[in-house]
Amino acid sequence: MTIVERFLKYVSFDTQSDDSTGTTPSTEKQFRLAEYLVEELRSIGMSEVEMDAHGYVYATLPANVDNPVPTIGFIAHIDTSPDASGAGVKPRIVRNYDGTDIVLDAQTGIVSTVAKFPELLDHVGEDIIVTDGHTLLGADDKAGIAEIVTAMEYLIAHPEIPHGKVRVGFNPDEEIGLGAHKFDVEKFGCEWAYTMDGSERGELEYENFNAASAKIEITGVSVHPGYAKDKMINAARVATELVQKMPQQEVPEETEGYEGFFHLTGIEGGVERATVSYIIRDHDRQRFEDRKAMLRGLVQGMNIKYGAETLRLTLTDQYRNMREKVEPMMHIVDIARQAMEEVGIRPIVKPIRGGTDGAQLSFMGLPCPNIFAGGLNFHGAHEFLPIPNLEKASEVIVHIVRLTARR
Repeated sequence: MTIVERFLKYVSFDTQSDDSTGTTPSTEKQFRLAEYLVEELRSIGMSEVEMDAHGYVYATLPANVDNPVPTIGFIAHIDTSPDASGAGVKPRIVRNYDGTDIVLDAQTGIVSTVAKFPELLDHVGEDIIVTDGHTLLGADDKAGIAEIVTAMEYLIAHPEIPHGKVRVGFNPDEEIGLGAHKFDVEKFGCEWAYTMDGSERGELEYENFNAASAKIEITGVSVHPGYAKDKMINAARVATELVQKMPQQEVPEETEGYEGFFHLTGIEGGVERATVSYIIRDHDRQRFEDRKAMLRGLVQGMNIKYGAETLRLTLTDQYRNMREKVEPMMHIVDIARQAMEEVGIRPIVKPIRGGTDGAQLSFMGLPCPNIFAGGLNFHGAHEFLPIPNLEKASEVIVHIVRLTARR
């Protein structure tokens, strides 16, 4: 089976996760792809293949050298985003892409335009996998799974390539922030690993946001509006006042690179009760703590204005920047960088403007940089996957394994 055939098989499984269920995996349908992967890993000759009760799949490529070599791992996630449907995906290969707009569905007028998605122009002349405009594609992260499985199959078929013990892991629920929660790091038994979950060819990431969520619950005082002077506290208006007091330029749509933000994810309510929800992000730990302190101060000030306990803030830390865990082991980034250069790719080392399972795994004792999987425009109908990205990512895995043994 070619890597493209493998990827197309994987996207036929609907594996959308759901943050409302409270189960692991969050959706029963994720088990179906996990079960398929168990059988496939066994069929290509992997050892110690297993799926645990929560849908985590583990397998081993045994070492073929006698000298001590670090055990390393490669990880990808099974689920797709709740943001768009992953059911009934109808992929199509655009051969030798010519740089023009791509019509996904002529009947309904769904088009991936170069004006809106200029990254398409980076792949002129390449074969590109697209959707029909009605679902996401699932390259996030079924491309990563296909790359890992194909690399393992290649190493098994080429025993002349020296390598140490390699572990692979496929987990559910990354898209809802729970992919690492029940990952068995001790059983995985690696000195370090790589998630294959980045985007464009060459991406290599070992920094991510520090992250927190904030929920502000507002309790108002409802009085007949005709007689409300000096009595009513309109919770909905207090909510909008809070939003207006937040830094107006420090939002996702105004920031990039290392710039952090406050992202308003929800606002709802009426006179008696309202709720405002934010996520807080910053790469720098001190600025991250300052952002949380600013919000605490804002809520405190508004409680002085409207009365104690009018606003109740709940701040929850979600994950931290893995840089502090990876930086003491920079050779693991250097190996990935060299592997990319050996296959003709210019490494693009940049911070992740988001989170990754690797961040949580790094703080669980498994340093875990992130490598490109190759897809672009994740989480929506305009997602696409250049086939050379898919193929090169798999080659990078093989070279990382070889370089680790050589070192």
